[in-house]
Amino acid sequence: MLIKNPQPHRSRMSSLIGALSGLVLVAAVLVVALTLGSRLLANPFRTTQIDRSMPPVLLELRDLADFHSAQGQFSVTIDVENDVAWMPSWIAGERVQFAAVGTVDAVVDFRRLTDASFEVNDKARSVVVTLGAVRLDEPVIDLEASHVMNRDRGMLDRLGGVFTDSPTTEASLYALAEDKIATAAAATDLIARAEQNTTTTIGAMLEALGYEQVEVRFEPASAAPGPSA
Repeated sequence: MLIKNPQPHRSRMSSLIGALSGLVLVAAVLVVALTLGSRLLANPFRTTQIDRSMPPVLLELRDLADFHSAQGQFSVTIDVENDVAWMPSWIAGERVQFAAVGTVDAVVDFRRLTDASFEVNDKARSVVVTLGAVRLDEPVIDLEASHVMNRDRGMLDRLGGVFTDSPTTEASLYALAEDKIATAAAATDLIARAEQNTTTTIGAMLEALGYEQVEVRFEPASAAPGPSA
């Protein structure tokens, strides 16, 4: 009876298991290498942002006494052309179309209130309040909603713009938009609405203090100071 030696069989099995383990390890290394390599090849010169900014510093605290009682939102399209005499527009000149969106607040300055501003009749439980005139603040342009729609330049202007263009190029357009919005706001009923809202607010406050009759008056517009700095 012949008995086969199992040692060569076991040796072959061990070699096979070792080879398979090696292949698994090599495959894992390849997967990691390919993953890292694809990321590096996708953007080998990637940058990392490091924020070294200093923390904000408090410069000043201010007490605000302005009551913003109404607000108007406006949109305007600026269409400005700079024409160069004796030159066709394709050679020199510029035309810009600029869409601007902005708001104007109607404000009452409560800092002007004094004891003389209140005429109280305790017997009749009535009070008359005299406030300063409602003023319109300067327009605030929405920088995100405002943009240049179209800009046509002559050849010479395009060439010069390579050396002079900057974010401040539109400064004159913003200023023009502010002027037009301010004019439009003055022609609306924004001041009348602000007076109505202020009267409602002041009336509710004084009625809560026990006054049964509340009258709110406003000084003439000529007596109102300009916008506060």
